[in-house]
Amino acid sequence: MSYLKGLLSSCFVLASLMSLVKAVPISIDKTKVKLPEETVKESPQNVDTGLHYDRYLREVIDFLEKDQHFREKLHNTDMEDIKQGKLAKELDFVSHHVRTKLDELKRQEVSRLRTLIKAKQDIEGGNDIAVDHQALLKQFEYLNHMNPHTFEVEDLDRLIKSATKDLENYDKERHEEFKRYEMMKEHERREHLKTLDEEGRRKEEEHYEEMKKKHADHPKVNHPGSKDQLKEVWEEADGLDPEDFDPKTFFNLHDTNGDGFFDEQELESLFTKELEKIYDPTNEEDDMVEMEEERLRMREHVMNEVDFNKDRLVSLDEFLVATKKKEFLEPDSWETLEQNQEYTEEEMREFEEHLARQEEDLNLKAADLQKQREDLERQQEQLNAQKVELQQAVEHMERFKTQKDPPLLEIQRVEGNAVPESLGHDQPPVPPEHQPLPPGHQDIPLEQQQQDAPQNQQDLGQERQNVPQENQPLPPGHDSPPHDGHDSPQMPLDHNNVP
Repeated sequence: MSYLKGLLSSCFVLASLMSLVKAVPISIDKTKVKLPEETVKESPQNVDTGLHYDRYLREVIDFLEKDQHFREKLHNTDMEDIKQGKLAKELDFVSHHVRTKLDELKRQEVSRLRTLIKAKQDIEGGNDIAVDHQALLKQFEYLNHMNPHTFEVEDLDRLIKSATKDLENYDKERHEEFKRYEMMKEHERREHLKTLDEEGRRKEEEHYEEMKKKHADHPKVNHPGSKDQLKEVWEEADGLDPEDFDPKTFFNLHDTNGDGFFDEQELESLFTKELEKIYDPTNEEDDMVEMEEERLRMREHVMNEVDFNKDRLVSLDEFLVATKKKEFLEPDSWETLEQNQEYTEEEMREFEEHLARQEEDLNLKAADLQKQREDLERQQEQLNAQKVELQQAVEHMERFKTQKDPPLLEIQRVEGNAVPESLGHDQPPVPPEHQPLPPGHQDIPLEQQQQDAPQNQQDLGQERQNVPQENQPLPPGHDSPPHDGHDSPQMPLDHNNVP
């Protein structure tokens, strides 16, 4: 089980450092950076390790520890045997309760992964595409996706190997990340110098050299894990007489969780006094990110010298064996970061060329985005102009529909008929059947109209007879000859010849 505890401990260190390096920009106020002694007090079981399967890993380990038989086998099994999967058969002997719980944990993890896959598909807009979950689950190597229901030997083997691989890659990635940090800091310093005049550059360079000297001027740093270094902790941190130093007692004092091992956090806490000799968060010349890197370098060094079985933990036996070595009693001097530059000038040149290419790519993308913006603005202007034209056309049509002269009156004007002023321009034409009758032509009852019809006809005939002859119409062919403007003699009318 010690190896599995070591995995959790290493994952915690990974999460702690990466979050610090990525969260602290170069220009940060270093007095506000949370120091490791403030974080290592937290238990690895209560802190996210940074792995995307962190919760699954911790819960599996927690339940395996609850099985007495499996816990004993883990303590008696070599780390290499664990890595090679020789412990797998022991999973068949765990209690039914633990095995059932492991099955449940696996089903929950597979469900979580499928939910993540579905969420990713929704974000990418592939709702109409069929998802092959089995194919996508292959990318998660820490479990057997072909059997999503039960936790088997292969699942434990995959989980241990995946966590080990991630942690082995961590140290390499951490070194590369810190190197990029240091090169970026130097790059920004050089770029700042380019903005200054000759006098300003001279003063800036002098200040830079002065800060380097102040940072390097510190007390001697003891070799991490040496007798001198541990005795200093014994005296200053524990308040004990250095002449009474005892390795076993020291181990028990600093095994804070009492599990019989130094994990990586417990080891790192031993180096705080040495780091305080070099770094002070209130000093301008001291970089707290560099302090964290120094702490991890010390931890790596001690682990390489003391962790004989490479389980990422230091047992009491391993510790006592190390205290009898020459390196413990007569160590070499420890070279700090300022004595070992992280990068070469060639690496710096390649780094700056990479930054220049990135900047060029960003400028091209920015120019392309600006062009797209200008095109969109022109299109918007065209749409606005079209909108104005359309609004004007609509307004013109509305004015035509609501003009003051109705069509009927316009037709009457064209025919030459006078339009009564009283109609006005705002009144619609009145149909003939609804127009008022002249005086004396008001409506008469139908019976009276029938009684008056003969009399009216007689009166009409009499009126026709009373029409003067000169006003009576002539028969066809007797039309009056045209007048030429001269008085012509009137022909006597022979009344006898009139029909």
